[in-house]
Amino acid sequence: MRVALLGSAQKASSDDVALHVPGPPGCRLSENGAVPELPEVQALVEFLRERTDGLAIVGIELGSVSVLKTYDPAPASLHGLPIGGVTRHGKFIDIEAEGLHLVFHLARAGWLRWSDTLAATTIRPGKSPIALRCRLSDGSGFDLTEAGTQKRLAVYIVRDPLEVPGILHLGPDPMAEDFTVADFVSLLEGRRTQVKGLLKDQAFLAGVGNAYSDEVLHAARLSPFALASSLDEEQVERLYSALRGTLAGAIKAASGKPAKELKDAKRAGMRVHGRTGQACPVCGDIVREVSFADSSLQYCATCQTGGKPLADRRMSRLLK
Repeated sequence: MRVALLGSAQKASSDDVALHVPGPPGCRLSENGAVPELPEVQALVEFLRERTDGLAIVGIELGSVSVLKTYDPAPASLHGLPIGGVTRHGKFIDIEAEGLHLVFHLARAGWLRWSDTLAATTIRPGKSPIALRCRLSDGSGFDLTEAGTQKRLAVYIVRDPLEVPGILHLGPDPMAEDFTVADFVSLLEGRRTQVKGLLKDQAFLAGVGNAYSDEVLHAARLSPFALASSLDEEQVERLYSALRGTLAGAIKAASGKPAKELKDAKRAGMRVHGRTGQACPVCGDIVREVSFADSSLQYCATCQTGGKPLADRRMSRLLK
C-alpha cells in the first residue's frame, strides 16, 4: 500500500492514502480546513516516527532547487545516516539523523506523499512535479510536492534546528506541558492587536493557523476582532482553556487514525471554521463569515459578538 498526501485536484488510486489535501491553484486554502496546523503536523510526525524507526536515509533528490533554503550541509551529507527521531517545531517537521536535521514546512499547498516502495527513477530538477524525494534504507520513502503557483514549501538541512529562521523566531508551543495560564497572560499584556491575528502569529504562538484560531475563539466565546489588551482576567482564562482544550481534542482525534482519515477528521471536528451558512452547534444561529483578500474567518454572532454581525468590508465593496 502507498500512503500519500494528495492535492484535491488529484484522485487517489486504490493504493493511495491521503494525509493532506490542499485545494486547486488559486483557491483560498485556509477556508476548507485543509492547511496543516499543529494537530495535523503532530499526527504526521507520529506517522513518520513510526514508519522511519530503525531506518537510514540513503538518498535525497531535488526536483526543485529553490525548495532547498540551505546549501551547507549538502543533501549528500544525509546519505547513509540512521534516523534518530522525528519531532515538531510549530508547523515545522524535523527529521534528525546523527546530528543533522532535515527540516521542512508544508506551507499552504505543500504535501508529503509516502510510498512503501519508492520508484527507482531518479528525479531531476525542473523535470518533475516533485520538489524533494527522500529515500530510506528499506526501499520506502517520501516525496514533497506543492500545488499552485505560489511556491512556499521550504526545506532546510541544518546542524541545529535553530538555524532555520522560522524556528528561531517561533513563539511558545501552546501544548507544551510548562505553558501555563500565567505565561499566556504575560504574552497578552499590552498587545493592542486583534486576538484572531495574534493567535495566528507564529512569533506569538507556534502552530495555530486560520482554522484552529476560529475554533478556539468560538469555544472561548470571544470576537475575533477583540483587542488582546482589552480582555479581562476571566476572558483570558477562558481563551487559554479553549486554546489548550481545542488543540488537545484535535490531536486526540488525529492520533492513531489511518492516514487517509486525517483530513476528514479535521473537518468533522470543526464547529465554525469552513461552515459558513450552517447552524452553530452550540446555539443554532447561522455561522457567518468575514472575507479578506486571500482568506476568511468564520464565527457565530450569538456566541461571540453579542448577536452583532461583524462588518465584512470586502462584501460591502462588492454590494456598492
